[in-house]
Amino acid sequence: SDVCSSTKLILLDSLLQEMWPVILAWGRAYAPYIVMPIAGVVGFVGYNIEDWVSDKHTPYSKSAVERREERREKEAMDGTGGFTVPDTIFEKNVSPGLAKKML
Repeated sequence: SDVCSSTKLILLDSLLQEMWPVILAWGRAYAPYIVMPIAGVVGFVGYNIEDWVSDKHTPYSKSAVERREERREKEAMDGTGGFTVPDTIFEKNVSPGLAKKML
């Protein structure tokens, strides 16, 4: 019985040694068919966990058009709203030290 089990282990070991290249070749050939469904399941589960855990409330903020209209109205009331298009690109966003002196 002892000889028989050791012979079986030797046969199993030699079979596995011969089969590893076949198993690895099969894994390389069929990797997309194995990995893609697993990735889909992991993504689905992660998406739903994030959906359950995260806060879905987005605070209200005024649109850019509304903010622009308020700014223009405020500038018109203050008298500071003289928007002009600069003659050249070099007159846009000029630092105060380089700005032309208005006399």
